[in-house]
Amino acid sequence: MTGLTGLFRVAKISRIEVLAVGPDVPRTTWASMEPQIMSLNLVRVTDADGAEGIGASENYSGNGFDLSSFEGMRTVAPLLLGKEALDREARWREMQNLVQPLPPGTIGPIDVALWDLAGKRAGLPLYRLLGGYRDSIPSYASTPQLDDDGAYLKHVEDLMSLGYRAIKFHAWNVPERDLSMLRAVHREFGSAGLELMHDAENRYGRHDGVRVARELESMGFRWFEAPYIDYDIQGYVELRRRVAIPIVPHGLWLWNLYQFRSALELGAWDALRFDVTEMGGITQARKVMALAEAFGLTCEPQSWGYSMIQFPNLHMGLAFSSASFFESPVPYEPYEFGVANPIRPDALGRVWAPEGSGLGMEVDWDQIRSATIASAAFDA
Repeated sequence: MTGLTGLFRVAKISRIEVLAVGPDVPRTTWASMEPQIMSLNLVRVTDADGAEGIGASENYSGNGFDLSSFEGMRTVAPLLLGKEALDREARWREMQNLVQPLPPGTIGPIDVALWDLAGKRAGLPLYRLLGGYRDSIPSYASTPQLDDDGAYLKHVEDLMSLGYRAIKFHAWNVPERDLSMLRAVHREFGSAGLELMHDAENRYGRHDGVRVARELESMGFRWFEAPYIDYDIQGYVELRRRVAIPIVPHGLWLWNLYQFRSALELGAWDALRFDVTEMGGITQARKVMALAEAFGLTCEPQSWGYSMIQFPNLHMGLAFSSASFFESPVPYEPYEFGVANPIRPDALGRVWAPEGSGLGMEVDWDQIRSATIASAAFDA
């Protein structure tokens, strides 16, 4: 059943399936780390009418597939069996054990799956169910670490030919080496009308953070991301006192509304940043979007990673006015595992809402099953 009549019917959760998937894909890296091995944690929630919702998260490791989020979901999922799928706020609160923090990426996929299910029952794309601010958003290319300055210059040319007008750089996170590359990019493309950002992946010390920020400011960069670990609130407050370039957090270290509120009250950043799937799902993420708006800030969902985590972050950016970009990881292919309709920008560098209700994500179940390394299923 579709439409609002279908939405308001009782929708008891009858089955939850949790999968840990180990894709064999080309591996990229950043911050001078080993090539990153990324597991994909997938949950499928089915209600008594057969409506289904999908959610996912991912774990990063330089040494084998990390199953911590899968194990977290495996223990939390049975708590929801037999309960109303459409009461998402209640289900979200039932998943908080309030004893120890759960692994990041545990609650988020389950919550996203419930929202996906609700959108499908309503016959609405998720961004419209959330409010529907727009149906497209500018995209920026988010680079991997490359070998040298010349490789980055060639990469920028290629990205511009694809229509990108904004690019964020991941590099070695060695300040002087990063600056050499960023200066070269600015010399070559500074008059091309590009929006440029730099992500330091939490790797700089405070002195280097100020030095790099000042130089990026002089080159007109759009923002400086994650010079320090997100927990170093005082370091960020001091940095913002000394520079004018917008400062943005990393976005994968803070997971709840209270942490974000405390940081904003102290004036830590010029925007908020998070991954919906890591920080507790859409139920909490929409509150963080509202918090950013209340402080007069933008809120930039991060979507580096598999297409399955890109979809909910795209819907958040389309639903709320406080987002200004969608993050497109490049090259595309390593991240498009498991979906038949991956997200790519158009020739003008914009990403459009997926077709269909809910997330609008078409899962390639044959591909998912072929790479599944652990699974669990629970029935009411």
